[in-house]
Amino acid sequence: MSGDHGFDIRARLGETTPRPRRKRVVLADRRTRQVARTIMELEEQTSVGEVLVKHLVKVQLRSALLLAGLVIVALFGLPVLFWVMPGLGDVQVLGIRLPWLLLGVLAYPFLLLVGYLCMRSAERHERDFIHMVEQ
Repeated sequence: MSGDHGFDIRARLGETTPRPRRKRVVLADRRTRQVARTIMELEEQTSVGEVLVKHLVKVQLRSALLLAGLVIVALFGLPVLFWVMPGLGDVQVLGIRLPWLLLGVLAYPFLLLVGYLCMRSAERHERDFIHMVEQ
């Protein structure tokens, strides 16, 4: 092999036609000027961008606090319920006392569900934010 062809597969196969020139393909930017301006305001942290980001943070915080409140009411409300109604604590389901079943076993799937809902909610708010910026 000669050093002048290098790794050119066309030369190795014996083709003598010159290689076509590479062409750079650039897709046109489909965004409107308004979208570009809004994105610029977000990147430069102008007052409009700041308002948009604060709104996103506020919506996500509200959603997270709502779900945290649900967890607090559920997990701290059950012991209060068993204290107020002591007879309920003696109920057995599948040989397991109800307080142990609810607080010791079913609390973990409940927390996983709340975590999943929190994640889905945050993703939905971010999608809404992106759609709002793009419009």
